[in-house]
Amino acid sequence: METPVLDDILVQLRAALERDDLTGAAAIIESLRPPDQADLFAELDDEDQVVLLPELNPADSADILEEMDDEEAAELVSILPTDTVIRIVDEMEPDEAADLLGDIRPEQARAVLAGLEDPDEVRPLLLHPDDSAGGLMTSEFLALRRRMTAGEAIQAIREWKPDAETVYYLFVVDRYGRLCGVINLRQLIVADPDTPLSEIMDTEVISVPVGTDQEECARLMARYDLLALPVVDPDNVLLGVITVDDVMDVLEEEATEDIQRLGGAQPLDRSYLDTSVFTVTRKRIGWLLLLFLTATLTGSVMRLFQDELQAVVSLAIFIPLLIGTGGNAGSQTTATIIRALATGDVDLGDALRVWWHEARVGLALGLGMAVVAYLRAITWEHDPALALTVSVSILGIVLWATGVGSLLPLLAARLGVDPTVVSGPVMSTLVDATGLFIYFTIARMILGV
Repeated sequence: METPVLDDILVQLRAALERDDLTGAAAIIESLRPPDQADLFAELDDEDQVVLLPELNPADSADILEEMDDEEAAELVSILPTDTVIRIVDEMEPDEAADLLGDIRPEQARAVLAGLEDPDEVRPLLLHPDDSAGGLMTSEFLALRRRMTAGEAIQAIREWKPDAETVYYLFVVDRYGRLCGVINLRQLIVADPDTPLSEIMDTEVISVPVGTDQEECARLMARYDLLALPVVDPDNVLLGVITVDDVMDVLEEEATEDIQRLGGAQPLDRSYLDTSVFTVTRKRIGWLLLLFLTATLTGSVMRLFQDELQAVVSLAIFIPLLIGTGGNAGSQTTATIIRALATGDVDLGDALRVWWHEARVGLALGLGMAVVAYLRAITWEHDPALALTVSVSILGIVLWATGVGSLLPLLAARLGVDPTVVSGPVMSTLVDATGLFIYFTIARMILGV
């Protein structure tokens, strides 16, 4: 739904709440699709949310909580009466319910779990970390027996009455519950009703262990165009299924975290406008202070070469140009390598090939920049020796920046650190100090100062 239309509906919703017309307000929310419901609900004050949510149909309340940020949903649920929470959680998908229960107070989670109609659907999911395959999977799936016929399988689906998101693929297990095949609806429909599933199923099933990281699950599903991914235990027993809608949430969450880290800040746990000023400050101040302290290296280098600066004052004119170019070249390289790591184009074993590739790119870039730098320098200061110093320096700095930028993300990944941490500001700060050292060293050699 378009934003202007939602804005008009929000005005109507707030007007109904001001009149204490909770029935009318609930009707407005229930007439919308789940994403629009969540967007409008998020615009309300906390007091209005607490009052309105219990008035909604439990299924709509469940949809809203599933669409909200985890932290916001947990805060809202922690205020509601336990009976209300139970009615809502009963309508949620098992994986979403497990995520919510894992975020609220343990005593409230136990009380809610005890009141659910089928707690056994949710309880096993609470044992796994949220960012693992076990935390991402749903336990609501239909496992077919390999000895069943196509007709029996279709009848089982009719009796199960699955949600749309859980019936992309149907997984086949043996009598011990071990995954042994996969079949899609089209195959079932076109097959003769008396055909055993063992004859039409695909035995080459792509699955993941329960402890697999969620990013790896998302990468696997994207690589093989999967709409559902089975999760198994060490004995290959089918435990659950990850659906494509859950993976889309993972991809969005991981992309958001990476982009925030690219700016040199810790990722936020909730939406920007709902994050307090204190929290945003806390997320940024650590890296800002660290970068400030490392930036003092630049001052130290300038103090080391202060005699050269006093002898040839014109050297200072080109400092912003040189360190800015080096930082930009390094940031371009780190961004490229980080993305290549994320998509699987390169891995830790490709370090030497990556460095050699970027060394040649850096040489080409540096030579091009050196020509432009020489022309720029000779027009500012009519001194061929100084122009040559600037030209050679920018070649050396670009080569250095691309070389370091190619290896830093790989080194971070090897140490178990998110590669995005070494991007942007970190790269620029590092290249600033080392670039100045290169510049003044070359100036000492060429100008003899």
